[in-house]
Order: sequence, then structure tokens, then C-alpha cells
Amino acid sequence: MIGRLLLRLFFVVALPVVLVAVWWAASDGSTDPFWPPLRTILDTFPDVWTADQLRTDVVPSLLRLLGGYATAAVAGVALGTVIGSYRRVRAVCEPVLEFLRAVPPPVLVPVITLFAGIGDTMKIVVIASGCVWPILLNTVEGVRAVDSVMLETARSYGVTGIARLRHLVLRSASPQIFAGLRQALSIGIILMVISEMFTADNGIGFTVVQFQRSFAIPDMWTGILVLGLLGFLLSVVFQLVERRVLGWYHGLRATTRRS
Repeated sequence: MIGRLLLRLFFVVALPVVLVAVWWAASDGSTDPFWPPLRTILDTFPDVWTADQLRTDVVPSLLRLLGGYATAAVAGVALGTVIGSYRRVRAVCEPVLEFLRAVPPPVLVPVITLFAGIGDTMKIVVIASGCVWPILLNTVEGVRAVDSVMLETARSYGVTGIARLRHLVLRSASPQIFAGLRQALSIGIILMVISEMFTADNGIGFTVVQFQRSFAIPDMWTGILVLGLLGFLLSVVFQLVERRVLGWYHGLRATTRRS
């Protein structure tokens, strides 16, 4: 058991360690102002990202990301459940959905700014507008894939309405829904940064652009590292939540593999 855990830990940390070592060796002794040594970036990091800097830039970014992501999750699951449950609704909505999801969310930033202003509302809407599509489309596919035999069995036992939706439809579609939520999380981080680069007076994206414009290149690279670490931490949190919510699903898959 301990050996298996150590082997798993090795596979988790091996590639990051190798990449950091390659970066360190490749940049060591660099005199290019736009490609500073990794040593310089790491020395600069604690001076730039102080507790006050984290409070004024990282926390607002996280709140915007959470607001947009939660909005997209609620809207995507709700609409996806309706569209996936009714064939006629799906037939009517599918052409419009295919058109809208083909529009890159960053292109909509100027349009959203016209209607939502330049405050946090605009940034939340931009994040939600990009995150909603993978959630919605995966929910539609998950609801469509619910076993028809189980649906008929539930109907025979009088399980209808909210109980049917909660205990059968959403539970059966939950692995697909979480796949969409995972995709949406990475999209949300990207759109969080883009929205802050357009119009903002705080946030990680705003800070990185300010460093770039003032030619504080090592400071700019520390901002990029913060974004990478933030994405990693959010991914870990998401995996923990997914493991807890979908514990029955992972247990079923493990049992199937053993048999």
C-alpha cells in the first residue's frame, strides 16, 4: 500500500520537477530582458505577491471566476436538462446552440461591455458566456443517454416529477455533467484573465498587463506563475469535490474493472 502511494506520488511530481529543472537550466545565465533566469523570477516572487497584493488582486479575480462559473453551472445544467429531456425542444434549439457556441467568447467582450459596463458584472458575464457551453452540451448528452429501461421502470413505480429528475436523470447524467464542469473551469480561468486585461483596476490579468507595460518583466513572469498555481489548486479542489459527489460512480467502475 505504501509502495503504491509512493509510486503515485512519484508520477505526480516527476514531470513538474523535470520541467522546472529544464527551465532553470535553459534560462540560467540568460541576458535577454524578456527571458529572465528562473532564479531571478523566484527571487522576485515573494516581493511582488505579498499578502496585500494577494488580497487586492487574487481575491477579486477568484470572486469573479466563482460568480461567472456558478452562473454558467446553474444555467447550463438547467437548460441542458430541459433540452436533453425533450426531443422537440432539442430539434428547435440545436441550430442556435451550434451557432452561439462557435462564437469565441473573447470576441464578445466589447459587446458585453456596451451592455454591462466595465465593472465586475461585465467580467462575470464574460466568464459565464464561455463556461456555459461545455456544461450545457455535456448535460444534454448526459440526459439523452439515460437508460430508457430505467426511465420506464421509474415510471412504473410512480417515480415522477422532481424525484425522477433528482434521483434518476441528474444522477445518471452527473458523470457527463462533471466532465463539462471540468472543461468549463479551465475556460473560466482564461476568460477571467482576458476580461481583466480589457477593463479593470485590479485582478491578476490587470496586474500582469501593468507589469508588461512598465517593462517589469520578472514581475510579469511571477504573475504567470500565480495563474499556473491558481489553476493547479482549483483543479485539485475540483477533483476532491468530484470524487466525493461521484463516489458511487468511481466505485462502480472499480468494481467493474475487478470483475
